[in-house]
Amino acid sequence: MRHRKAGKSLNRTASHRKATLCNLSAALFERKHITTTEVKAKEARRVTERLITLAKNDTVHARRIALKTLRERRIVQILFNDIAPQFSERPGGYTRVVKLGQRQGDGARMAILELVGFETASKKKKAKDKAKEAKEDTKKKRKAKADKDEEIENPEESSKSAKTKNEKKASDI
Repeated sequence: MRHRKAGKSLNRTASHRKATLCNLSAALFERKHITTTEVKAKEARRVTERLITLAKNDTVHARRIALKTLRERRIVQILFNDIAPQFSERPGGYTRVVKLGQRQGDGARMAILELVGFETASKKKKAKDKAKEAKEDTKKKRKAKADKDEEIENPEESSKSAKTKNEKKASDI
């Protein structure tokens, strides 16, 4: 019986489970959203929400407790300087779990764990990718146009190169 045993075991030992959840939380703070299994996302949400609540009280003691969990000073700084001030007025519910469906390989239910209010991170990434694609398209168009203009400006050279090709073919025969 699992009386008074909170949380899922995730088929791991206690230390492995703790490390997994801490790593998921650190990745979430760094990237603002992560894709993982639904069960891991729901468990990581518990750790993440506690850390954000702790970070709202910006003291040295709170930073040390967060550092004990996250183990990276850079991520603790992100949590306390960027994320916690955004949630200063919010009483809870800092994360959202969006269900994606089943994974192709093993059928595990997948989900996105994201920080509420930071959806712009994924929107910015999409916009950046679109801008990059547009830039590549314009480069291709310019290159094609330059090649076309070169043929128009130097028709003699293009005809000479065609003649030399034909002469080489004739000499090979």
